[in-house]
Amino acid sequence: MATLSLTQFLTLDGVHQAPGGPDEDRSGGFEHGGWSVPFGDEDFGRRIEEIFARPTAFLLGRRTYDIFAGYWPKQTDPSDPVASKLNALPKYVATTTLDSADWEHTTLLRGDVVQEVAALKESLDGEIQMHGSAGLARTLLDHDLIDTLHLHVFPVVLGSGRRLFADGVRPTAFRLVEASVTGTGVTLHTYERVGRPTYGSYA
Repeated sequence: MATLSLTQFLTLDGVHQAPGGPDEDRSGGFEHGGWSVPFGDEDFGRRIEEIFARPTAFLLGRRTYDIFAGYWPKQTDPSDPVASKLNALPKYVATTTLDSADWEHTTLLRGDVVQEVAALKESLDGEIQMHGSAGLARTLLDHDLIDTLHLHVFPVVLGSGRRLFADGVRPTAFRLVEASVTGTGVTLHTYERVGRPTYGSYA
């Protein structure tokens, strides 16, 4: 049985929208696209390489798939640690609107997403990785289907934009298993899901 991990870029106020460029996602009038770019350094690059060294497959939401499919198939250097994995490994896209996919090794999941992902985890081995895909991630978090979170928190506050942990998210407890910081101040956290939160009182 495979595990499912989520890698997500976040601001200090929890925004995940459009980290990679001004035109990546302007929905809702968002004008801060590209906020992660100034913080990329060798430390951060090594972290990304470490993550992309592990997957056996990828799971993506429709929006993230469209962004990735518009860029990564054009990156053909076999030594590129990200492109080589994204182009060669199976990719599963949760969608109700996409009719076909031209990116090689792509399979569309068009049924009930919770059932489809649960079955996918049962049928595969190793680590299925999600990158971005926050809308899909929230649904899967609500059904305890994401096992590991890689949260990369950037030292910037935007004040607007879509957030990963919005109101109404299912209460869930995680265990911190790894933490580090890059030279530009990006904090890298890895959490494993452990169940429901427990509560107490200091009184």
